[in-house]
Amino acid sequence: MTSLTLFTPSGVLAKAQPLRRAAKRLTQLGFDVTTDADALAKHQRFAGDDATRLAALHRVADAAPSVALATRGGYGLTRLLDQIDWGRLAHSVEHGTRWVGYSDLTALQNGFIARHKGLAMWSGPLACEDFGRADDDGGVDEVTRDCFLEAMSGALEAVGFRESGAPRGETPFDGLEARGRLWGGNLTVLCSLLGTPHWPKVKGGILFLEDVNEHPYRVERMLLQLQQAGVIDAQAAVLLGDFGKPAKSPLDGGYGIKDAVAALRSRTRTPVLAGLPFGHVRTKVCLPVGATVELYVQGREAIVGWQSDPRLAHGAHDHHHHH
Repeated sequence: MTSLTLFTPSGVLAKAQPLRRAAKRLTQLGFDVTTDADALAKHQRFAGDDATRLAALHRVADAAPSVALATRGGYGLTRLLDQIDWGRLAHSVEHGTRWVGYSDLTALQNGFIARHKGLAMWSGPLACEDFGRADDDGGVDEVTRDCFLEAMSGALEAVGFRESGAPRGETPFDGLEARGRLWGGNLTVLCSLLGTPHWPKVKGGILFLEDVNEHPYRVERMLLQLQQAGVIDAQAAVLLGDFGKPAKSPLDGGYGIKDAVAALRSRTRTPVLAGLPFGHVRTKVCLPVGATVELYVQGREAIVGWQSDPRLAHGAHDHHHHH
């Protein structure tokens, strides 16, 4: 059986029920599930104080389960970044642990790949939100579940999506091919790393971004911060996931996310594609953060592919199959 540990590195879990539900469902999916001892700890808005959450992170790393799945995001990993023993996390990844999550996990994933060139973590579902959702609220999304199972077995080697940002009838990215290191995640969390030791200095990479509950002008401001810092222009491509449906302001005058993206596109030569099925949405794919990926676009159909097990991009443990 595939060992899977549930842990809470950031925000507090308000209720235990979604965690129990997620553990039960993941067990039914064939995982040998362990819940970390402090998964339900509480301290202000956090899942325990900083020392408690740091210890949990190191405890999971030392146990090196096949899968380390965060229960939720929220906020809290930023507090731990300067104290994490990154070598212990790297050791777990080298021994096959797939760390999975998104949102606040963006801080952990990018802090990790900033230090470890050949290793990857996974942007993917969160236990409570994606596997702990009550049946009355729609239960588990099948695409999210199947993609997660495939990724955790090492079989997932590509995700496809339809580029949705171009005007109807136009295919500006047709024929695009790019290869580079995949990185990114939540836009707000990523921007908070800029200028810190936890920032991955990726050149020629494929940057993916998503966010939620941010007004389009705030999304634009962060996108332009990355562009003005030279980050966007240094990438081979940018993939935009979901940005939610933020509340409109009476001052917008029709301005929305598409206009924010247009503002970025007008300032960079880097291809900026929209439509990646990722973010604070029910249906989300799994993406190997830190792995080398290849992007191919035909018409409006885009495919992001990688070696079938991007645990290591290179090194002594290399046992990949090239497709």
